[in-house]
Amino acid sequence: MPVRRCCSPPTSSTAPCAWPPGTSRSPAARSPPTTDRGSPWRPTVLRDALLVAGKDLRIELRSKVTAGQILPFALLVLVLFAFALDPDGPALERATPGLYWVAVLFVTVLAVERSFSLESGDGVRDALRLAGLAPGGVFLGKFAALAVQLLVVQAVLMVGVVVLFGRDLSAPLLLLGTSVAATAGIGAAGTLYGVLAAGLRVRETLLPFLLLPVLAPVLIGATRAFEAALDGVPSDGWPWFNLLAVFALVYTGVGILTFGSLLEES
Repeated sequence: MPVRRCCSPPTSSTAPCAWPPGTSRSPAARSPPTTDRGSPWRPTVLRDALLVAGKDLRIELRSKVTAGQILPFALLVLVLFAFALDPDGPALERATPGLYWVAVLFVTVLAVERSFSLESGDGVRDALRLAGLAPGGVFLGKFAALAVQLLVVQAVLMVGVVVLFGRDLSAPLLLLGTSVAATAGIGAAGTLYGVLAAGLRVRETLLPFLLLPVLAPVLIGATRAFEAALDGVPSDGWPWFNLLAVFALVYTGVGILTFGSLLEES
């Protein structure tokens, strides 16, 4: 009589892997998509810029620092200038463009310091640096958020110029173009020097010394362009607009190229 051998159950506790129908057993086919620099899954610079800009603007909308502190300060500067000069005399009329842009530069220092002070505590700047975002995207995002805040402040200041100084906006296209070009230059330079001073203990007092001399060409060009626009001769202001556009392009390019190393040093 033949002896039947009983098959003992497998001693291994590992169950065989069940593969769904139609799938490959190759480990490469089961590996998740990578996110290295050469992968199409990596976010683009534009997407990173939108993320950073949205983050900064949401924080600003919740804190209302621009609306509650920076904007009243800018209006107060205009009011003090109006009291210091004769409201009915020609001196105030001639000084209107310069006073306007001096107020904008004061606001810029406050806005830049505010933008980078948000990331000075609790390792937020380290988290931003290690988040895998493109440095150029981080620069463009912070630059865009700062520019939006400055444009809002300038719009309110322009109303103050009309009400307090009695000036007519005779060349709105030149005024708008000058504001956009000057704001782009101010935002790019402010973001660049803001991250440069962010890691220093005396950044509140050092930032004006670093930023204001650099923005002297913007102050001169924007003042001359506004003078031409308010005097009704816009043709004299467009060369200054071109100077502001070149300044903005140069500092934007420098910021995109160097922001990563400056962020590491800060």
